Amino acid sequence: MATFQTLPGFREFYPEDLARRNHIFRLWRQTATTFGFSEYDAPVLEPLELYKAKSGDEIETQLFSFTDKGGRDVALRPEMTPTVCRLVGARASALKRPIKWFSIAEFYRYERMQKGRGRCFFQFNADIFGEPGPEAEIELIALLVQCLCAFGLTEQDFHVRLSDRNLWFFYLEALGLDESRARGVLSAVDKYEKLGDDAFREYSEAFGPLDPELKSKILAFLGTKSLAALEATIATLGGEKLGTRLHDWRRLLGALDAMGLARFVEVDLSVVRGLAYYTGFVFEAFDRKGELRALAGGGRYDDLVQKLGGPALPAVGFAIGDMTFALLLEQRGLMPAFVQAPDVYCVIGGEKERLAAFADIHALRAAGFRVDYPMRELAFGKQFKAAAESGAKLALIYGGDEIAKGVVKIRDLTQRTEVEVPRAQVAASVRDFMTGS
Repeated sequence: MATFQTLPGFREFYPEDLARRNHIFRLWRQTATTFGFSEYDAPVLEPLELYKAKSGDEIETQLFSFTDKGGRDVALRPEMTPTVCRLVGARASALKRPIKWFSIAEFYRYERMQKGRGRCFFQFNADIFGEPGPEAEIELIALLVQCLCAFGLTEQDFHVRLSDRNLWFFYLEALGLDESRARGVLSAVDKYEKLGDDAFREYSEAFGPLDPELKSKILAFLGTKSLAALEATIATLGGEKLGTRLHDWRRLLGALDAMGLARFVEVDLSVVRGLAYYTGFVFEAFDRKGELRALAGGGRYDDLVQKLGGPALPAVGFAIGDMTFALLLEQRGLMPAFVQAPDVYCVIGGEKERLAAFADIHALRAAGFRVDYPMRELAFGKQFKAAAESGAKLALIYGGDEIAKGVVKIRDLTQRTEVEVPRAQVAASVRDFMTGS
């Protein structure tokens, strides 16, 4: 007989695994709500053309795509950004600005599997639409930091690297590069951390060798790690565009400092994020030890809503992936051990006692308590053993003597003490015990 296994890159979640996943989702959802974001959801299957319109035909190699029974070319969603742009664009005139939305959803990419990356994964996505200034980045970077700190992580565990594609374009323009050459340089900058000088090979093939002096200035700018260094570099060039953009940097970093978040954020112009649709500030979160893939990434994408058929609408967003994030929590010892234990375990005599117990069991469950009992008739010794092994705090004992007297014995399984209470007072007694009153 065939044994069926999970497909490569996909995951199953046994109860203990799902408890950990739900813990992460619960704190993400709680954090986003405190920031005033509204949750949305969307179809897992979308038209293939939606992703081609955003990223070009080459995206199809990374997708689980196929022709459905209606003859439509479709794909399992690899990301949320095109979808949320479609949703917001369709109702933009009716939505109050700024539009602050978040989602927690599953995505699918046909990619090579590695540590922290599978072919299906969950992401927390948060986006702000309709705010053109750095106020949107301030809010989102603050949310990103808190989404990580909510689990007990500190500035010793992670940092947010902040950069700016607009600043790069203005800087390269000041150095005399046209837009196509500037994009070629940014493509090299995106790969420089991994490839070193080889990152400039494509640029050289397209435009010829990069002037050594020009390359030196590009690498110096790439190595900028502070606002003071940024100000010093821009002061040597001048220009209205660079000056105005530097003012946006001061507003962004000043606001994060006022929130007490400056210790998490670092200027790092080596971050440009390879996706060409980003149009301004970009940022990524990494663990301090540098052992894992990026924890989160995002940036401004002011042109995408219009490109996908909606109105012109400024936008900023980021995503946190669950796989790498869970690895970090495990490494730091911050993933709780979840015990799937009932609050109450009922020890029941025969059939008559069982029928009497059912009324209390249902009432306790309706009141929100987790209650378990043996589905088959067992000896009292086996039931008490099962109650202890279940991890329950209380055992309710329904024996023949108790039912005859109209009482129930409540045993504290930790302290090993017992009290008798009238049947009518069972729910109140359990509630008082659980709340410590």
